[in-house]
Amino acid sequence: MLAVHPVRRPNPVSDCPLTAALAAMGGKWKLIIVYLLVERPLHFAALRRDISGISQKVLTQQLRELVADDIVRRERSAPVPAPVVYSLTDYGKSLLPLIETVKTWGRSHLAHFGDPSL
Repeated sequence: MLAVHPVRRPNPVSDCPLTAALAAMGGKWKLIIVYLLVERPLHFAALRRDISGISQKVLTQQLRELVADDIVRRERSAPVPAPVVYSLTDYGKSLLPLIETVKTWGRSHLAHFGDPSL
């Protein structure tokens, strides 16, 4: 069986690593999706339930981009019409240190402005 490699999405700014990184994991929802998939694979409906405020259209778009960038794997749990399950690829797991760093900075950012929930 031949290995299938995802088609790489184009980098918005040629040869710029920062724009490549932001295209792959930037935006309002992608890091949240990856964070939720750290614990276990999830169905689309579970992701949508766990991310308040995301529309079905936007979640679909974000998942497609994450799959295209080989960060998330999309698999059917059984023959059609079984639900699709999303999980992190090994490559996607390489984002975990970044997510922890962003969480740590977020806590200090909230504390900086005196968030009472901390």
